[in-house]
Amino acid sequence: MSSLPNRRQFFGAALAAAAPMVIPAHAPGLGGTVAPSEKITLGVIGIGPRCTYDLQAMLKLPDVQCVAIADVQASRRDAGKLLVDQYYENKDCRLYRDFRELLDRPDIDAVLIATGDRWHAAASMLAAEAGKDVYSEKPCGITINLCRQLAETMKSRDRIFQAGTQRRSVPNFQQAAAIAHSGKLGKLKTMYASVYVPTLDNSWLPAQPSPNRDVCDWNLWLGPAAWRPYNSEYVAGKWRGYYDFDSGARLLDWGAHTVDLCQWANQSDETMPVTYEPFANGVNCEYQNGVRLVLDFLPNPFGDRGPNWITRLGTCPVRFVGEDGWLETGDSGETEVSSDALKRDLQDAAAKVKGLDVSDHARNFFDCVKSREQTVSNPEVMRNSHVTCHAAALSWILQRKLTIDPQTMEFVGDDEANQLRSRPERDWH
Repeated sequence: MSSLPNRRQFFGAALAAAAPMVIPAHAPGLGGTVAPSEKITLGVIGIGPRCTYDLQAMLKLPDVQCVAIADVQASRRDAGKLLVDQYYENKDCRLYRDFRELLDRPDIDAVLIATGDRWHAAASMLAAEAGKDVYSEKPCGITINLCRQLAETMKSRDRIFQAGTQRRSVPNFQQAAAIAHSGKLGKLKTMYASVYVPTLDNSWLPAQPSPNRDVCDWNLWLGPAAWRPYNSEYVAGKWRGYYDFDSGARLLDWGAHTVDLCQWANQSDETMPVTYEPFANGVNCEYQNGVRLVLDFLPNPFGDRGPNWITRLGTCPVRFVGEDGWLETGDSGETEVSSDALKRDLQDAAAKVKGLDVSDHARNFFDCVKSREQTVSNPEVMRNSHVTCHAAALSWILQRKLTIDPQTMEFVGDDEANQLRSRPERDWH
């Protein structure tokens, strides 16, 4: 990060001449109308399938203007520019191979970061250092320490941050948390979070010749991850499941959402479970208040859920069980409950928005960019739910019970687990 000011000075004059003239939203005069000078200017870092989904929702917001895209792959840069330019019916979207050049632009207010997992924390922190607000896809950090550092950086730099755990902004999940908070389930006893079966793959794909960096910058694609030879499968999106690139042995792929929803239901956004113990098909976690959180491994997450889940409720299901009843909900938008009395509390409107929809979550982010209030998936919320997932993953990797201090986020009496709270980072500069 210490190299960033020098890069800003180096690029400043050239960018001032080359970039389209857009007045940032933090300039005086931002009001209720949406004149061009009052729009929030957005840059995109990493544009693949998920980012395209996010960006399509953001382009529809009348007070947001996407002005730049950075990606290490030329094909993805070009596809992103086509999407943006066709929407705005102009050719103004600028492209960058190196996202640091995008961050050097003083006219950009906020960034959407949707790289692979290995880059989320580093890119977010660099963006904060450059004075940008950040919407980051999840998982936001691939280690416990990166999640902590990311939260601390956003606070010290006074930046608005939204983790891409969009189910906090989807009606049926909001309703489920509200019912848990209301006491209508009775005292919460057990919460179930569906997750993938974890994997721990340290193999390498066969080496292939690296392409020209203007076609695909392999060094920048790897970023802080450990070096390995180029293979086109990685950059095509098949990096998932490899430990060097992935988060928490894949437990955060769904756990970043489902564990986050359980944290919310238990009103535990400021803390996390203290014990983590693996069993044959998951990890049992327990909070200081005695509530149990079960991370349930789903061998077929997109098909039959087996006896523990209601398959028709869709992906990313969660279940909250109290002394007086239970509820289960998922991405279908529907919710099942244990009694007719609870059924009367359900709102039909909740089923109209699906769990993948990012529209309301993006709206919350940009509203907070203006108001400077905290987002629904703010850095503290992200840190505690992500660290919960990472701690569960480490208990599975080490195959033993772990106890964590929620304040220091250090494991009690386990040096090996504490060493695994971070990973060596490659010098990619």
